[in-house]
Amino acid sequence: MVQIYGTLGPACSGTETLARLFEAGMTGVRLNLSHVGLPGAAEQIRRLHAAARQCGVTPQLLIDLQGPELRTGVLPAPLPLEDGASVRLGAELPLPPAVLSRLTPGQEVLLDDGKLLLRVTEILPGGALARVERGGVLRSRKSAALPGVDIHLPAMTDSDRENLRLARDYGVTGVMQPFVRSREDLESVRASLDEAGDIRLFAKIESLEGVEKLEELLPAAEEIVIARGDLGNAGPLWKLPALQKRVSAACRAAGKPFMVVTQMLASMEQNPVPTRAEVSDIFNAVLDGAASVMLTGETAVGRYPVEAMRYLVHTVREAEAYLTR
Repeated sequence: MVQIYGTLGPACSGTETLARLFEAGMTGVRLNLSHVGLPGAAEQIRRLHAAARQCGVTPQLLIDLQGPELRTGVLPAPLPLEDGASVRLGAELPLPPAVLSRLTPGQEVLLDDGKLLLRVTEILPGGALARVERGGVLRSRKSAALPGVDIHLPAMTDSDRENLRLARDYGVTGVMQPFVRSREDLESVRASLDEAGDIRLFAKIESLEGVEKLEELLPAAEEIVIARGDLGNAGPLWKLPALQKRVSAACRAAGKPFMVVTQMLASMEQNPVPTRAEVSDIFNAVLDGAASVMLTGETAVGRYPVEAMRYLVHTVREAEAYLTR
């Protein structure tokens, strides 16, 4: 049976909403530790387990580490970025030093899973000036990517190590390692996990490097995650479906479970009904052999978290039934 995950966030942090998600068919949740550590999420996790007990469910709890992922800094308030406007990178829009040091005129900067696009126009002391080419509202701690530029950071942060040390105490059942680039990345996480008990390791494929190294990654993780947000930033977006098919085929051939995630029901962050394309995407992911699927913003910050979960569950179960005909 395909496992079905939601993501914890403000839209589903109450015990009642979490219980409704479990009743809808959710089997586990993801906690993104790029925004908070395990101690800071203790109350959310307590409510999660309370809701699960209420529904007679033993939930899977996945923690998504910070790892080498690049993110924007903390903003005092949501930052409107209008098409054609200029924004000061490093000051008005905080970015990691590793990003600022690699900026050059003409360089594209993708933010929030590629929803926003900036282009560097001028290098300034301590940062750069960029023109907004695809605008929107930017919030704190959103993903950042420089297409065509490799930025190598350590596989784990100090906070990652501390969260792994505490993982068993909080009932964590799985760890998602972002931006896996090599088997060594996974082995460094595994070394910490061996001290935390029987916790599964999920390798997130979010770059072309991860795709190319997939064969060496397969034996080192319990499950592969096709993380389409940043993977879609690794090149032209129209190449993403082929990358997804390539990874899923390799996992099937190796007998390795894989998860499909990102924007599965993105329209339901604002709308009570999904698009036909989204439903077909979920159905086809199951037909391709996905062992699990996951909602992110749809349950974390969306207006219709329970409705989104119902559509996901019904579509997955329909696909499973189709496979048995």
